[in-house]
Amino acid sequence: MSEAPAKVPYRMKLAYGAGSIAYGIKDNGFAVFLLIFYNQVMGLPANLVGLAVMVALVIDAFVDPVIGHLSDRTNSRWGRRHPWLYVSILPVGLSWFMLWHPPAWGQTGMLFYLIGSAILVRTAIALNEVPSLAMLPEITQDYHERTDVIRYRFLFGWLGGLLLLFLAYAVFLAPTPEQPAGLLRREGYDSYAWSGVILMTFSILTVALGTHRALAKPPVKLPPRLPLGEELQAMGRTLRNPAFLTLMAAGVFAYANQGLNFAMSTYMQTYVWEFPRWALAVWPVTLLAGVVMAFVITPIVSRRMGKKRAAALLALVAVICGLLPYVLRLAGLFPENGDPVTLPLFLLLTTLATGFSVCPMMLTGSMLADVVEDSELKTGHREEGLFFAGNLFMQKCVTGIGTFAAGTLISAVGFPDSAVPGAVDAVVIDRLMLLYTILTAAFVTFAVLVFIRFPLGEDDHAQRIAKLRETAP
Repeated sequence: MSEAPAKVPYRMKLAYGAGSIAYGIKDNGFAVFLLIFYNQVMGLPANLVGLAVMVALVIDAFVDPVIGHLSDRTNSRWGRRHPWLYVSILPVGLSWFMLWHPPAWGQTGMLFYLIGSAILVRTAIALNEVPSLAMLPEITQDYHERTDVIRYRFLFGWLGGLLLLFLAYAVFLAPTPEQPAGLLRREGYDSYAWSGVILMTFSILTVALGTHRALAKPPVKLPPRLPLGEELQAMGRTLRNPAFLTLMAAGVFAYANQGLNFAMSTYMQTYVWEFPRWALAVWPVTLLAGVVMAFVITPIVSRRMGKKRAAALLALVAVICGLLPYVLRLAGLFPENGDPVTLPLFLLLTTLATGFSVCPMMLTGSMLADVVEDSELKTGHREEGLFFAGNLFMQKCVTGIGTFAAGTLISAVGFPDSAVPGAVDAVVIDRLMLLYTILTAAFVTFAVLVFIRFPLGEDDHAQRIAKLRETAP
């Protein structure tokens, strides 16, 4: 195993982080706009949109382990990861454009088009995201430096998604005299799609070129090539690593909650809180402030408490901040809609909730890199791509479940189609807030209980690195 420097150059961190912009745009688009676009603009029922996204993401998620497995075994003069990054550029842009330009095929045809185009987008993004993420254990072996590096990935991922979200609310989907409901402007989604294509292409080129000199080298050692049946068995053995399974179990609940929250955000702000349109443009700024907060505090809390304890505590604080407005509103203690205090107070709590919730995600990525050496000691092979692909597999499946839960929740409470803010029955609004609060609290509680069971720490990490260096060729 080659020895990587403890301190990673700043330019490397920036390049590695910028590679997540494409993933952030994709995630944000799926979570925030896809449901309302296909439901309110294109006329597909909300429960069918949620079902289509869940089916597409679950099917597409099976591609990730294959990509990770193959990238671990790629032997080229540009190394294991970079050929995949360069190949992904064209498919990412083309599939993203297709997703936001459905043909007029009727309800059934549109449903299948949504499933197919969603699979294409997620698969194309995986061609870049899986190999890109898998470079983290190669960039540094230092226990805490991994947290420092991975936080750039989250910062840029959120920055890319929120930048496009801001442009959508403030420019592309802003109200006009002809269409006061800006989110229903069909032509606005054309500009949104093209902007995504440009930013995604920039993202992939940045991470590929920015890490090329340091990492695009022929691999020193590759896992053995086996017959298909034995390859599948080997993948299964690798992914049954106890530390990896613990992280994935925590992620199931954490990412289901994220999918639910993002899919519900536009509905909540528009129909529950009845915020003015300009507030929707401010919301991405508050989310970015939360991510910057996470970027600053995550390495500090991690060094003091350890990764798993920090992840559990910060997730718990996040859900308290995020649900407080809804609990107080249901209890009649939160300021009424239109009160000058309502919007600033909501945005403050949202900023805190976002910041504290992103911290455990950053720490999960760092802990996943630690799993790589634990597995290498047990199997004799480094399979970063497979582990990070397994994590993306989980995220895709579970985020789809969260989106499905959001669509089902909207239908279950009797939320009307083409709803007008301020005209939705108060009983429906209260029922929506109550069920949303219960689901969110349940998801995060289970995530916290699993996080604290993660078996790897700083001391045993140092021991693993020492043992691997002793046996390195």
